[in-house]
Amino acid sequence: MLTFLAIPALMAIGAGTGPVDRAQSRTTAATATACTDVAPACTDWVPVGSHGGRSLVYTTYPLTKANPRVMRALIMIHGTLRNPDVYFTTATAAAFLAHALDDTVVIAPRIASADRSCKDELAANEISYACGGDSWRSGGNAASDPSITSFDFMDRLVEQLADRKVFPNMRVIVIAGHSAGGQFVARYEMANKVHETLGVPVHYVVSNPSSYAWPDVTRPLPAGDAAPEAARMGWQLESKPHTDFTYGPFAGAATCQNFDKWPYGLEQRTSGYTSGMSDDQLKKQLASRPTTYLLSQVDTLPLGGFDSGCGAMAQGATRRARGEAYFKWVTEHLGAKHEIKIIEECGHNNRCVYTDDAALPVIFPK
Repeated sequence: MLTFLAIPALMAIGAGTGPVDRAQSRTTAATATACTDVAPACTDWVPVGSHGGRSLVYTTYPLTKANPRVMRALIMIHGTLRNPDVYFTTATAAAFLAHALDDTVVIAPRIASADRSCKDELAANEISYACGGDSWRSGGNAASDPSITSFDFMDRLVEQLADRKVFPNMRVIVIAGHSAGGQFVARYEMANKVHETLGVPVHYVVSNPSSYAWPDVTRPLPAGDAAPEAARMGWQLESKPHTDFTYGPFAGAATCQNFDKWPYGLEQRTSGYTSGMSDDQLKKQLASRPTTYLLSQVDTLPLGGFDSGCGAMAQGATRRARGEAYFKWVTEHLGAKHEIKIIEECGHNNRCVYTDDAALPVIFPK
C-alpha cells in the first residue's frame, strides 16, 4: 500500500530487513504519491552482474516506471549494521522536511550479507556481499559472485536513475552516507567509473566516517587541532571547521604496517573494484567530483563502531578531526573544490545530521 507521509515522528522503523519481491507486493501505481513505508510495497530490485544477480533497495518510486515528476534522486547508504530500513526512514523524513517528496526519488540500498557472522536472510538470486572488515565499504568483491563488487551495485543503480526513458527530467543524483556508509561514499566518489558518463550531475555527501582512503603517505601530525586532547575537546569550540593541521610522515608506520594499505590509503589494491586503477586516476577523480562533508559537531567520542585500529588512528583521534584534516588536505594539496559543514549539536547520529536545516539544501539541491 502506498502512503502519504504525515509527520516524520509517525514513521515506524521496520522490525527487519528481510527479502521481498516487488513484483509480487507492489501492485499499486507508485507515481501517484511517494511510497514511504518500511514495507515490501516500497522496495525494488537492481540487477547486478551477468549471472542474474540482484540487490534490494527501498525506494519512494519504482526504478523502471516512467516518472516525469522526479527531478532529483537521493541515495542514502546504510551503516555497518546493514539497516537500510532505518536509513530509508531518515531519508524520507528529510525529504518531508525539505518539501521534496513529490519530485525526489529517495532510495536506501541494502548491501546484504549472508557471509560469516552477518547471516542476513537473502531472497532468490540476491547478491551476498562480504561481511567482515571493510570489504563492502570499499568496493570489495561480493561473497556470492566474486566477479562483481559493492561499487558495481552502485554503478548499476545510478545508471538506472540516469535513464531518460524512466526519469526524463532528472537533474541531479545525490549519494549520501553516514558512518560506514560515509566510508562507502567517500571511496566510491574517488573510484567510480561512471560519474562522467551518466549525463546527469552526481553530488557526494560524506558524513562522519571512521576513516578515509588517504591519497598519499603523509598523515596529520599530532599537533594543533590534530593533537588528541584538542580533537576530543573540539565540541567545546566554535561550530566551524578546524584548520590548524599540518602533515608529514606517520610516526607509527613501523608498527602499523597497514596504515597506507587500501582502504586506509591507496597501496595494495590487489582485488575489488579499484584493483586496475592507477593512484593518479583516483586522485584526479577525488579532486574533480563535487563533494560535501557533513561532520557532527560533537562526534568526538569512540562510539558507534568507532575504528580505533592504528590505520584509522593515524588519520586523527576522532571522526570529526579526521574529516576536517582530510578535507583540508584534499582541498589544499589536490585542489579539490569540496565543501564542508559542521552540523551543530549532533553526535554520531544519522537522523540528527540529515534532518538538520543545514543538511537539507545539500542533499536536496535545487
